[in-house]
Amino acid sequence: MDVYARPANNSALKEKPADSKDENEILPPDHLNGVKMEMDGHLNKEFHQEVFLGKEMEEFEEDSEPRKNRKKLMVIFSKVDINKDKKIGAKEMQRWIMEKTDEHFQEAVEENKMHFRAVDPDGDGHVSWDEYKIKFLASKGFNEKEIAEKIRNNEELKIDEETQEVLDNLKDRWYQADNPPPDLLLNEEEFLSFLHPEHSRGMLKFMVKEIIRDLDQDGDKKLTLSEFISLPVGTVENQQAQDIDDDWVKDRKKEFEEVIDANHDGIVTMEELEEYMDPMNEYNALNEAKQMIAVADENQNHHLELEEILKYSEYFTGSKLMDYARNVHEEF
Repeated sequence: MDVYARPANNSALKEKPADSKDENEILPPDHLNGVKMEMDGHLNKEFHQEVFLGKEMEEFEEDSEPRKNRKKLMVIFSKVDINKDKKIGAKEMQRWIMEKTDEHFQEAVEENKMHFRAVDPDGDGHVSWDEYKIKFLASKGFNEKEIAEKIRNNEELKIDEETQEVLDNLKDRWYQADNPPPDLLLNEEEFLSFLHPEHSRGMLKFMVKEIIRDLDQDGDKKLTLSEFISLPVGTVENQQAQDIDDDWVKDRKKEFEEVIDANHDGIVTMEELEEYMDPMNEYNALNEAKQMIAVADENQNHHLELEEILKYSEYFTGSKLMDYARNVHEEF
């Protein structure tokens, strides 16, 4: 049975067809690891796992064998538990979250080196907008030599409307990533900001403006709760789709009221959304640490014991560990 649920979160579709490899190398990713909100304004459903597991997240996705996952989780617990008192406090979790977020950033830096080489074949350390445009259109199936020649001769390019819209958005982003004085040439560091705006203060502002522009209904450049939770136009086909919608609204309402709206005045400003989106904000990391602990803190001591993390493994890792209690003491 097909479910036409609203809203479609295209950012969550991380797996791409094999033939889009070239496009993936030069296009900014839809999904940004360790960032609480997607570029399209959806909440990042895997955020907790990303900031708890870091690079090890893929290991839990690939290997679903409960016994191995349980041992991996025990190892992570011992790493987070710096003072070795067999429980994890908010400060320990905050330090771990910052460390894992930095892992995602370093991973992005390494990937960027490869991506930059793909668009800078002459190796001069700079990429012009025209060079990037040629590579982008080639990744979309256009003949690279023909496109290059037409651009060189200032001839009109026959591009479909959808591709042109993507190109226009990319050009706006390119301008933002181009540090002053603007020359429309990006070096490797600027290209990293272009692909990963979450780690550049200027680009983070740009990303926030884009999200608010898409959600803001009255044009005041702020978000009310109703604007933040309003569902995109669509038709609920059945009860299952309605339930998905209801959960989506409930999650967004909770996030708006308890986290994003820092001064609780019912309005989210660009500044508040920027602070919320900043992956390296230590205050956010501490709040996130407290929230993660609260989810699994069954004995209400404001710390996490190993048994609690294993019991709530799905929240932290995305995978369930069956019969956790029976095995915890014999294996740890």
